[in-house]
Amino acid sequence: MEHSILNRRGEIEMNKLADQLMKLDGKGYKALKSVTGTYTGAFYKLHIDYVQGDPFASPSRIRVYVPFSETDFKKNDFDRKHRKTAFEHFFAKVTSCNIRSLPNPVKGTGKSGVVFIDTPGQQMLDRTAVRISEMGIEFRLSIGLPARGRTILGKQAANLLKQFIPSVIEKTIRNYDRKKLRRIISLSDEQNDIRKYIKENQLICFVGNEAVLPRISGVSDKPMQEKTVISFRTPAEYAVTIPLSTGREIAGMGVPEGITVITGGGYHGKSTLLQAIEKGVYNHEPEDGREYVITDDTAMKIRAEDGRSIQNVNISPFINQLPFNKDTVKFSSPDASGSTSQAANIIEAMEMRSGVLLIDEDTSATNFMIRDARMQKLIKKEKEPITPFIDRVRQLYTEKGVSTILVIGGSGDYFDAADHVIAMDEYLPYDRTEEAKEIAGQLKSGRVTESKDAIGSLMLRPAARRKIAASLDRKGKVDSKGLHTILIGKNKLSLNAVEQLTDESQTRAIALMIKKIITESGPEEMIRSIDQLYREIEEKGLEAVSPFKGQHPGDLALPRKNEVAAAFNRIRV
Repeated sequence: MEHSILNRRGEIEMNKLADQLMKLDGKGYKALKSVTGTYTGAFYKLHIDYVQGDPFASPSRIRVYVPFSETDFKKNDFDRKHRKTAFEHFFAKVTSCNIRSLPNPVKGTGKSGVVFIDTPGQQMLDRTAVRISEMGIEFRLSIGLPARGRTILGKQAANLLKQFIPSVIEKTIRNYDRKKLRRIISLSDEQNDIRKYIKENQLICFVGNEAVLPRISGVSDKPMQEKTVISFRTPAEYAVTIPLSTGREIAGMGVPEGITVITGGGYHGKSTLLQAIEKGVYNHEPEDGREYVITDDTAMKIRAEDGRSIQNVNISPFINQLPFNKDTVKFSSPDASGSTSQAANIIEAMEMRSGVLLIDEDTSATNFMIRDARMQKLIKKEKEPITPFIDRVRQLYTEKGVSTILVIGGSGDYFDAADHVIAMDEYLPYDRTEEAKEIAGQLKSGRVTESKDAIGSLMLRPAARRKIAASLDRKGKVDSKGLHTILIGKNKLSLNAVEQLTDESQTRAIALMIKKIITESGPEEMIRSIDQLYREIEEKGLEAVSPFKGQHPGDLALPRKNEVAAAFNRIRV
């Protein structure tokens, strides 16, 4: 009885909204602002949070809330953080699929009739597109209210809000694939088990047997589907079997802490393996191919980055005694070289508590990575300010507990420093550690180690990190453009070299985080401000960074602290 009363009341409220829209038919587009508000439907509540001022402007923002009483959801499907993320990821994708599959008759000028949700990619990130609360589920959509020219199409607007949107949501909560939901929840449990296992067993990453690592192309994150694709198979020397809470076991390659060199001939899969490992800081959805590639979530990809801005970074463990006595304890440059940028990237990663560095020689500065015996004889150490990475990589581990995985195809000198050598041969890994050590013993490199000081002693006087400052315009504008660009006022901040950034919604969140920290944190140091902001996000959700307080924040995804710091560190001041 109560249910039917609510349904009738919802029908009445939605009819009133439809009537209001019909009365606006033919009027100027800005008159649509009058429908902002909350309306009760048959099984849902519709919140119209923001109405666009023009049919060509950014779409309107709505939220559709459905109480649990209208669903068959089981609360233990989202009773833990990793499950909640997987659950919301699943329903964001289902909603997106239903938007595309159901017929939308609404047409018009500009963005008229457009309906979309911030659709996840392959990674299961904490996002704001769908939110589970204590009492129900909320879908955050963007829609284009229809117009002809700049006049309102009232009937079409009524159909969009009263018919099409409820149809999408009803199909989403009633007709979803229960088996696929169970699979993604179960997978998230297993991924969480593996993350715990590698931390407890001194591993830095795990690659499950039968993983499919190659992607379709350089611009697609989806797995390659060709019959010739070779699934991953672990060398016996690195084989681990992990018991899972789902009652089964999973076998694969466990990479221990320390220094691991991945080598092999060109086009045999070295970089493909490293790229899978670097994206393993995130959980992946079923059938991605990398759902059982799990990496220490503090791991940071390091590369050379010619031209980046550096402010007050202590790069002295790697670069010292520059000509003209340029300070490297508080090193700054508006246009860093390959070697100084790579040194800064390592120090900044360590500042953000990264326990694993991931390095590919293809994107590294050669003079930063190695100085061979012949070059050492020609250019004496007193004339060479760079202490190459090969002479610091072991110290980073023994003194700071920072492990490194390196892709190396051109310098066997790294065999001396490596704990483990994995050779890729036609996309399959083989343990070649013993052979590599024998070769290193037989063919001496002739190098003289150039690291005389402990890293710890060099870092006793860390440079004061960047104070929170940026060149904002009068409007205080901070905005994102695509995956790798943020605009701060009129200044362009490039994140092209921040390779573990994986979703445009993360970049949008970073832009909002930058603005929030700049405007609210005052003189606090960057790292402390980021930590404080993430505590707030932990308590209030990612909505805490949204400018739409109490409204629609549906197009954000949570980045790691590492990527937020990387953005701050590249701001030009």
